[in-house]
Amino acid sequence: MADFEFWLQVMVESITLFVLIVGLLGLVVPVFPGLTVMWLGTVFYAIVQFLGRNMTWVDWVLFALITLLMLAGNVLDNIIIAKHVRDKDVPWSSIIWAFVAGIIVSIILTPLVGIIASPSGLFLAEWYRLKDRNAAFASTKAWLTGWGWSFLARFGVGILMILFWALWAWL
Repeated sequence: MADFEFWLQVMVESITLFVLIVGLLGLVVPVFPGLTVMWLGTVFYAIVQFLGRNMTWVDWVLFALITLLMLAGNVLDNIIIAKHVRDKDVPWSSIIWAFVAGIIVSIILTPLVGIIASPSGLFLAEWYRLKDRNAAFASTKAWLTGWGWSFLARFGVGILMILFWALWAWL
């Protein structure tokens, strides 16, 4: 029976780690909710641990920290991108076009094509609004810079989430 429990625990930890890594790598795609996917992996782990009566108060604290990191990372993501674009006086309508283009194309085609669709949507919206290709490109460059900083922030948060889960699972 002890062997079965050991291998079950290995399987649960492997699945959780796989979901965490998929979520972390998915952060490259602007419209992919990587931090949320990572958090859902830890929810799965918490449920299994709770049902096995293995959750200590330290485990709950680490899960709460992971939850707070996920929430903060998702909010931070939008703030960083919007700030960079708004600093160039890009209106919310163009920003929304960029996000909608990325989401729709990611759903219809693939998230990798969505990476191209978001800045393209912003470029087209700004070119239509300003009637100036160079100004539209400057706005798009600001969006891409914001996305780059946002990615770095979310990736850092994702690494912290994995580290907290590793403490929870292996210490």
